[in-house]
Amino acid sequence: MKKTFYSNGKLLITGEYVVLDGAKALALPTKFGQNLIVEESNNNLIHWKSYDHDGSVWFEETISFTSIIEKEKFAEIHNIKNTLIEILHEAYKLNSNFLTDANGYRITTELTFPKFWGLGTSSTLINNIAQWLEIDAYILLKNSFGGSGYDLACAQNDSAILYQLIEDRPVVETIDFHPDFTNKIYFVYLNKKQSSKEAIASYLEKQGIIANTIIKINAITTTVAHSKEAKEFALALQKHEIEMSKILELLTVQEALFEDFDGVVKSLGAWGGDFVLAISKENPTNYFKERGYTIVIPYSEMIL
Repeated sequence: MKKTFYSNGKLLITGEYVVLDGAKALALPTKFGQNLIVEESNNNLIHWKSYDHDGSVWFEETISFTSIIEKEKFAEIHNIKNTLIEILHEAYKLNSNFLTDANGYRITTELTFPKFWGLGTSSTLINNIAQWLEIDAYILLKNSFGGSGYDLACAQNDSAILYQLIEDRPVVETIDFHPDFTNKIYFVYLNKKQSSKEAIASYLEKQGIIANTIIKINAITTTVAHSKEAKEFALALQKHEIEMSKILELLTVQEALFEDFDGVVKSLGAWGGDFVLAISKENPTNYFKERGYTIVIPYSEMIL
């Protein structure tokens, strides 16, 4: 019997990094996501095949039940396999039945976005596995990858969310976010994928006393989430960039790459890679393409 599970991708609009320390974040689920297809097989093996958005296979491997139960670690060149084993091992600890009561599986994953875009290849996988095994996705994330979990909230919801960790527990509020100026918002890919793990590690090294920053970010998030005018929205994003620039000791993406842009550009998620948000009166596609950034996606084509 074939079972199919689906999870939405994500974009973090406010609260990057500081969401780990309890700041309130605004995140938007995307029209892109990932499928997980599970079929029964045999020999106590999992035959795993992962497809990119264009139908090409980017990962294929056979993993024994024993490898998962014992959390077997292979040579470094098999880092994707090792990561998958780690996730499945943590899933096994939460629900052992999927191995003890089965003969084997044929599992397929299908991304509907290019895997290098950073829209949640890992978070959609973890949420899909959690759906399949009927376990808590947040616990699975915490025990494997780590992170704030906002991406899981996007995977599970079809509308904008306000996300916050309160006493280390996720609090998710779905909100109606459809401002009149979304036709002025675009998402631009910076031509490189940023490692979330590395970016978080760098943040944790640099953070000082950030209680005051969290208060400011919370206020900015509220403003961004409820903005009625494009100018109010843009100015709030600009303030957010300045606050995070101080914490991270980095130039804002607009200062570093787009100083002459007529509008506001804001980093989304890990600074230095993946997507940025651009808001301007005029369609900025030509501006970015002239500078070598050819993937420019209007809000209506990206966000659910």
